[in-house]
Amino acid sequence: MKRERRKFSASFKAKVAIEAIKEKETILELASKYELHPTQINTWKKEFLSNAEAVFTTERSVDKDDSKEKDLYSKIGELQVQVDFLKKVLGK
Repeated sequence: MKRERRKFSASFKAKVAIEAIKEKETILELASKYELHPTQINTWKKEFLSNAEAVFTTERSVDKDDSKEKDLYSKIGELQVQVDFLKKVLGK
């Protein structure tokens, strides 16, 4: 019988990667503790370290959120104009 593929949350991956970075336990000990393959832990550790600078680059994410928010507000405005027009046409 085929075993279903396990899916791990980002928080779990980060937790395991941080423990691997701390090196209080060996990769093999972590692998047996979390029932993972040691290669998977090393992969998550490398990925975590290569993307660590993203934590400190908040300016980009804030700008993207602001532009998305502006787009949503403009869409709300357009829809409100359409609703007002339809109310006027239908006499309500």
